Amino acid sequence: MTESTTESVDAYWHRFLGTRSLLDSTYHHKEYVAEQFGDTPELADELGKLILEGVKTGTSSSLWEWEAENKLIPEPGLITIVLNGKQEPLCIIEDTEVYVCRFFDVDEEFAYSEGEGDRSLEQWRDAHISYFSRTLPRIGKKFNEDMPLVCERFKVIYK
Repeated sequence: MTESTTESVDAYWHRFLGTRSLLDSTYHHKEYVAEQFGDTPELADELGKLILEGVKTGTSSSLWEWEAENKLIPEPGLITIVLNGKQEPLCIIEDTEVYVCRFFDVDEEFAYSEGEGDRSLEQWRDAHISYFSRTLPRIGKKFNEDMPLVCERFKVIYK
């Protein structure tokens, strides 16, 4: 993120905190991450719009990418400021469920929660095979149906 993006994200976070009482909100003591969904500005805009509309309530990523970046996988309660393709804040989400499963074990319900295309499992698989085939080579991996995914469900807490 650029310095102006960081300032924009910090200002957005403080506006959110301003909507929460100091007495009844644990958010005042939480940390957050700020990131785009997807691997291009266009995809970030598309997925961000689906989140804002309440259509997208789930996301998946490769466990291998988390490991390559030496990051711990998220836990329920993770707060994310969702950024658009210009690195501007769109909304704030909170993870409600996180689990790891194989790509092939993702079910219709989870595919539907991702909110993309016609929301079918077949479409989800096609789109994610394409996505992982593009992104995994950056970390020296190739897509396969047994690859581990980090599956997250979330709710919008501020927009």
